[in-house]
Order: sequence, then C-alpha cells, then structure tokens
Amino acid sequence: QVQLVESGGGLVQAGGSLRLSCAASGSIFRRNVMYWYRQAPGKQRELVALITGIGITNYADAVKGRFTISRDNAKNTVYLQMNSLKPEDTAVYYCKVDGTTQAIWGQGTQVTVSS
Repeated sequence: QVQLVESGGGLVQAGGSLRLSCAASGSIFRRNVMYWYRQAPGKQRELVALITGIGITNYADAVKGRFTISRDNAKNTVYLQMNSLKPEDTAVYYCKVDGTTQAIWGQGTQVTVSS
C-alpha cells in the first residue's frame, strides 16, 4: 500500500521560505495527480496546488506566484517550495494522491509563519 510522509515544516518569519517534501512508499505512477492541501485551525481543508503526471500545475489564488509544486518521479517525491510566506499561510500542510477506491493522505506537517 502506498503511504505518504510529509516533512520540511517549521517556524519561519514573514517573508521567509520553506520547502516541503512528500515522500511515498511503494510506487507512484507517473499518471497520478499529486496534491498539496492545507488546513488552519477552525477552517476547512483547502487545495493549495496540484501537479499532473506530465507536469501540468495549478495553484490556489492565495499562493499563486509565491508557491511552486514539483515532482521527482524517480524519487517518488513531491515538493512544495514556499516563498514570501505570510502569517495567513500558517496551517498544517498535507499531500494527497488518489488511491484505487479512496484518497491517500500524508500525516501532515505544521507550517507556522510569524509576523
């Protein structure tokens, strides 16, 4: 079974940068779309970015121009480069892939941006 493990979160000051990683056990096929979501306390989980198996990307308006999603299929790893971070980016960030019958989620990594 595929498992996803996020890492790279932490505490940064506004304007700083972080790079999140999502490493997969098992196989991730090139055709799989990979997603990054985030969830702040008391708020719904929201889609941040996605990348298709051929590298097509899409971003939430709130992060467009600041975040970049990428993937390395040889390493079964998806990345989220986060630049010009704002306090409103504070959330738990999750990666996701669609399984055969349901979504597979990572455990999440905390990102905290101080003002």
